[in-house]
Amino acid sequence: MAPSSAGYVTALTAAALATVGFLGYQAYATSPAHLAKARTNGTPAITTKTPGGGKNAALLPPGSGTGARVVYSLRGHRVWLVGLGDKVIRTFEVTPGNIAPAPGVYAVTSRSNAVTGSDGTPIEHVVRFTSVDGVAIGFSAAVRDAAPPADDSTTTTVRTGGIRESRADGDVMWTFATIGATVAVIP
Repeated sequence: MAPSSAGYVTALTAAALATVGFLGYQAYATSPAHLAKARTNGTPAITTKTPGGGKNAALLPPGSGTGARVVYSLRGHRVWLVGLGDKVIRTFEVTPGNIAPAPGVYAVTSRSNAVTGSDGTPIEHVVRFTSVDGVAIGFSAAVRDAAPPADDSTTTTVRTGGIRESRADGDVMWTFATIGATVAVIP
């Protein structure tokens, strides 16, 4: 490679890094306050919910990682949104699809504001973090509470990786789990 070509590549690389740095700063600077820092009065920015989960449902499971993250319990069908200082910002029950991710730590890879799920249900605030055998796995909320299909055979043959949450919980997940956010899947 000629010296002028190497200088050109170096300049392009520097410009790309500067752009990524600027966009990262811009995302940080415009993020909601409850994600950027802890509240001074000691209360979470978003109230913790424990719908039908008992008094211990809001407790963050041990061994679920550290730092800001989404924690998803496969057995418990529950999600915790964890902010700085390992403070639970919100917890809620979810309904998983029939394809599950392996326990581990993932990062949010893509998001869609509104799409149709693999089961034909209109969904919103889709936050994807992995795939299993070509099936995308992520959190989403049904746009409307649809009645189950009359023919139950479709529910067993359609492979779904959607982890369904309420629309209110989906709104909070959408704000919290941006691209690159950590998702810890625990048994």
